[in-house]
Amino acid sequence: MTAVLAIGLDPCFADFSAMPEFTPELVRAYIEAEIARVRQSGFEVDMHLIAPGANAEAGVEAALRAGSFDCVVIGAGLRDASEHFLLFEKILNLVHRLAPNASIAFNTTPADTAEAVQRWVAPGCSK
Repeated sequence: MTAVLAIGLDPCFADFSAMPEFTPELVRAYIEAEIARVRQSGFEVDMHLIAPGANAEAGVEAALRAGSFDCVVIGAGLRDASEHFLLFEKILNLVHRLAPNASIAFNTTPADTAEAVQRWVAPGCSK
């Protein structure tokens, strides 16, 4: 089965000031529903939500070392916020170093993770 690691910013640490209709709980529910949809599409998925700070890199490193992944998805919440740019860069380099054969995909919202994975790998076909 195709193994996917989904890495994203824990919604508790996201800035929703520009989108007051969203809450961390609502975004987490969207993420969980999308991960379920990715699994229903035939992928094995591990999800790792990170908190900015000293332990973020160590947690991602542990997640990457815990399995062999065909695709790593990095969420928009981590990539798009300028205050997380350096963390995103560090995470991207960890993925490059520890999962060199994995495709790297980017979603644009919690609702298009399955499409991001499908752009790079076919379900049920590991590399």
